[in-house]
Formats: sequence, structure tokens, C-alpha cells
Amino acid sequence: MFDTKIAVVLRNNLAGWQKLNVTAFLMTGIAGRHPEIIGEAYRDRAGNLYNPLSIQPIIVLSADEATMSAVHRRALERDITSSLFIEEMFATGHDAANRAVFAEFAPDDAKVVGIALRAERRSSTRSPRARRCSTDQMAYRRPPCPVHSRGEQLIHRRS
Repeated sequence: MFDTKIAVVLRNNLAGWQKLNVTAFLMTGIAGRHPEIIGEAYRDRAGNLYNPLSIQPIIVLSADEATMSAVHRRALERDITSSLFIEEMFATGHDAANRAVFAEFAPDDAKVVGIALRAERRSSTRSPRARRCSTDQMAYRRPPCPVHSRGEQLIHRRS
């Protein structure tokens, strides 16, 4: 149905509030970069107007620190512009401070706690290894993970 897929990958040792906060911030980056994913406003039966939402499903995954670094590295290698949240951003209070602390790190020393990607669907991501990225026993089908490499496995967690 969609030519692209959206995934948010969160470090698996975050507190509940951190997972929600990071996911929200990362998705604003995806929506800002790709405004075409935002649909029409919602209106209920009483006529109340609500904000538009994404027209495309978003998969949320969880991974350990090493896998987070690998996902970040592979996104850079594939020239996929991503939204990235690093651990030090939890200590800041506004956008300018976030960008300042973010600029202090390079890909090899960034403590990535979340990454969001919107990438073209490719046959290389439809391999059995990629499907393991979204292992889930739910009744509906999830898209394969957009970034993977040999031997890595992301585990979807329901919270």
C-alpha cells in the first residue's frame, strides 16, 4: 500500500515516560521532513475538529545499545535521513539546548536512545532476517524493519 515504511527504534532500557517522550519527538522530525504523511483533519459526529494524523502505519521497536548503534550506522551508510535522540538530550529543556548537546557527539560516540526512519521499501529489507525485526504474536501483519544487518535482531515490545 505504501512505497515507504516508518519505524521508530527505542533503546530497551528506557523508562516508560522516556519511551513516550522520545517517540513523540522523533515522529515530529519525520512529520516535519515528510509533511505528505499527514492526512486530513478528523471530525467527530458532534462536529468537533481534531488534528490530522499520519496516513501511514508506524512500527515501534526496541533494541539494546549495540543494536541501536548498528541501526544508526546502517541508516547513515544507506543515506537515510533519520530523526535521532541521544541520551544527553534528556538533561536539556528546549530545542536550542538539544541541538547544542547533539552537536557535541559524532556517530561513533553518540548514546542513541531513539531513532526514527522513513525509508523506501526495498527487497533487501524483506528477507527472513528483516522479518525478525517485527516479531509479534498479534493478529495483524506488521511491515518488516527498515534497517537490519546480518546477525542483528530487534525485538518488538508491547508496553
